[in-house]
Amino acid sequence: MTADTVGGVWSYALELCRALCARGVRVELATMGAPLSSSQWQEAQALMGLTVHESTWRLEWMDAPWDDVRAAGEWLLELEARLSPDVVHLNGYCHGALPFRAPVLVVAHSCVLSWWEAVKREPAPERYERYRAEVAKGLHAASVVVAPTRAMLEAVRRHYGALPDARIIPNARRAEDFVPATKEPFVLAAGRLWDEAKNLTALEAAAQELPFPIHVAGDATPPGNGAVATTRSTRPLGHLPPPVLARWMARASVYALPARYEPFGLSALEAALAGCALVLGDIPSLREVWGDAARFVPPDDPRALARTLRFLMSHPTERESLAARGRQRALTFTSERMVEAYLQLYAGLLRPERRVS
Repeated sequence: MTADTVGGVWSYALELCRALCARGVRVELATMGAPLSSSQWQEAQALMGLTVHESTWRLEWMDAPWDDVRAAGEWLLELEARLSPDVVHLNGYCHGALPFRAPVLVVAHSCVLSWWEAVKREPAPERYERYRAEVAKGLHAASVVVAPTRAMLEAVRRHYGALPDARIIPNARRAEDFVPATKEPFVLAAGRLWDEAKNLTALEAAAQELPFPIHVAGDATPPGNGAVATTRSTRPLGHLPPPVLARWMARASVYALPARYEPFGLSALEAALAGCALVLGDIPSLREVWGDAARFVPPDDPRALARTLRFLMSHPTERESLAARGRQRALTFTSERMVEAYLQLYAGLLRPERRVS
């Protein structure tokens, strides 16, 4: 299995690895992007049956990545030759076109073209044409493609063409890692402050009109040489290790994610398990996941965001009812459900009629 160490893909990969190892499956995890942090190493080393192979190759969505993508592909082929896995599970796209001997599963977590469309409200510029072509090759070479929501799968089909075999398997988190505590009168948000998709600047605008604090957890420094994101009205917490962020979620009354683009939203799932009422961007993927278990606001309307947050914070009965619905729905996205779906998919790939010589 491959994993990006930046963002939600790492959380997804560790959750799935934990569940697979508990079922007796041995997992070789090949990481790319940034080096693993000490907390990430601690998470990984706690799993019996998981071996981590670390690299720092640039990822396909980064600027000028192609020399690194090629080198990472050679590294992955060497790993496969040495380890002889039954299935290659890729959490990226381009390497799906490599000549692996084992069947290949590609998971569509997000993509630059759908990100650009949602965030910039226009097609991605021509400089991403190679990205489009390389991603399309990887998707169409894979034995099967998985997406966490129907909305993400439809986006992939729209940008890269019809797929011969595609499935939807929702992401998951363990409820025991996100236990509600006594709620306090503040709103919490989490995400990369510089990521336009998370739209945390809407909270900056909304916070100016609100009498309670909004705390924001997440990195303020983008990869490369981008400018550090600054805050004035919200209260930055910086990057928090997962257990610390879980404790903040346990105490928060409301979790706000006014996203313009969020193919699934693991942080919202974590917050709902921790008993937060959810206020989310009104986009198809989040509607699909949460239904009537969240309040939705237009991503580009900070005043509507402020009104919704003010209403929930000043009406505890409504807030607690919404939080209860959110937690009930969150409890359906279990690791057991996710791993069972993947195990069935792996087994199908290993049937003799699916094997490729």
